[in-house]
Amino acid sequence: MTVNSRISQLLSEIYNTDITPTLIARLESILTKYHKQISPRKFNGLSERDVLLIVYPDQILEPGRTPLESLFSFCEQYLTGLITGIHILPFYPWSSDDGFSVIDYRDVDPKYGSWEDITGVGNHFRLMFDAVINHTSVHSPWFEGFLQDNKLYKDYYIDVHGNPDLSNVIRPRALPLLTHFNTPNGPKAVWTTFSSDQADLNYHNPDVLMDILDILLLYIQHGAEIIRLDAIAYLWKEIGSNCINLPTTHKIVQLIRATLDEIAPRTILITETNVPQADNLSYFGNGVDEAQLVYNFSLPPLLLHAFQSGNARILSQWAASLKLPSQNVTFFNFLASHDGVGLNPLRNILPETEIDELARSIELRGGLISYKNNADGSQSPYEVNVNYLDALSNPGEPLETTVNRFITAHAILFALVGLPGIYFHSMFGSHGWPEGVNKTGQNRSINREKFNRHNLQTELDDKNSIRSKVYKQLSKLIRIRAEQAVFSPYGTQIVLESNPEIFALLRGDAETDQCVLCLHNVSAEPVYVKLDFPQMPSRKSDIFRDLINGENYDFRNTLSVAPYQAIWLTDRQ
Repeated sequence: MTVNSRISQLLSEIYNTDITPTLIARLESILTKYHKQISPRKFNGLSERDVLLIVYPDQILEPGRTPLESLFSFCEQYLTGLITGIHILPFYPWSSDDGFSVIDYRDVDPKYGSWEDITGVGNHFRLMFDAVINHTSVHSPWFEGFLQDNKLYKDYYIDVHGNPDLSNVIRPRALPLLTHFNTPNGPKAVWTTFSSDQADLNYHNPDVLMDILDILLLYIQHGAEIIRLDAIAYLWKEIGSNCINLPTTHKIVQLIRATLDEIAPRTILITETNVPQADNLSYFGNGVDEAQLVYNFSLPPLLLHAFQSGNARILSQWAASLKLPSQNVTFFNFLASHDGVGLNPLRNILPETEIDELARSIELRGGLISYKNNADGSQSPYEVNVNYLDALSNPGEPLETTVNRFITAHAILFALVGLPGIYFHSMFGSHGWPEGVNKTGQNRSINREKFNRHNLQTELDDKNSIRSKVYKQLSKLIRIRAEQAVFSPYGTQIVLESNPEIFALLRGDAETDQCVLCLHNVSAEPVYVKLDFPQMPSRKSDIFRDLINGENYDFRNTLSVAPYQAIWLTDRQ
């Protein structure tokens, strides 16, 4: 199978043109291998019905089943008709970082199950796989070969010689950049961006890129419809630069996209880049040549800021500024995930004093703060590690208030343009797990508890439990969203100017000429809203129905929005 001119051009731009013909021949061999193994997909893009669950492969445990079997059975029972896709977090053999230090990219860890189990999940839900391609575990065969100067792997990692100036390198964690390893030929100083157990791959060596492309196609063969490029911003290193978001990194993303388009054109790339917003959005490229989905990293901390301040002004200004480069791409919107709530995406949106204040307020709610090293030797908060329900809770308040605030935060998530993703612990109303932090010594463990299926279902069966209340109300919102074409991930939205406490969003669908006015009160007080916004299209009727509570409202009157209430108004009865 021959590669197209776009792929050839990108290979020439990334590497020396003298070796491009050799690389083209190698890539053609890889494509030919997978051409007949990758079957055509029925996946026809994203719609308002799509919601993605983020979950660990061993999230649900029960006797007599592999964790992946239990996960599928549980999701089939509780999420059929609600969730259309599942992001199964790394299920490969690993040594640390809860899966993100991969030992073998090509295998399923036997303690989770097998590729057949993955296929079983994929037969009922769309699958997102992690491509943890910035680094591998130092216990991987690749790295062990590197340390032994095996000719196949001797240039697979970055061995830093001498004492170059690395002070400009941007680090996501307050850990040493280089880790020293003893080898038969003496010590090596290896680049380890994330931890001493995670050695960065050397993409200056084209053999690395060829291996990675082969692995990505293997994932598609095994059912991946969405490929998540983990920590992709750090991929390419140049001594003397900040080693983040470099032009060649974008070239490699473009090459991955072009390669997948050649053999599996319905596959979606999503980039995970927890960086300031402008850099994050740059991974859309020109709207057709890089990622189709980009994590909307600014949303989770901005929503926390809005609810804690009782003021949606900054959230509204930010949302109004969001622009997509084409109709072929959209945002991946989420509030919580396996990671913490990143604070870097707030920079240039909130002043540092307010970022610090937000971090401290979450710390008072049981959260933890992780720091990053700055070039000047100082440290700044990088993320807060917290369960999102806890971050939105206040000590001693009624359960109903906590649930209302949490559900309204998710109503904003579901109303925005983009594909919504929901973390397992959010879907099922979990609190934080401080015991996990004590057990692992890792701040992020606070939001990574695993469950015995019987115990979890017992809590869900208790209609008075917070798990039951959260699950039922989120399920209701998801079903409402799925029935309204205006909530297409690629649709239009207008952020409206309203009361400071109200996040107001107008969603529209050109084909059906329908609009939905979404009002969300982020404050503890009732707010009276005048509904006749200038941007509203001409109305067929003055009576609008709330999709959430079913009540009718007259647009000629002022509407009272209760504390932490979401109202989605439509003119369709």
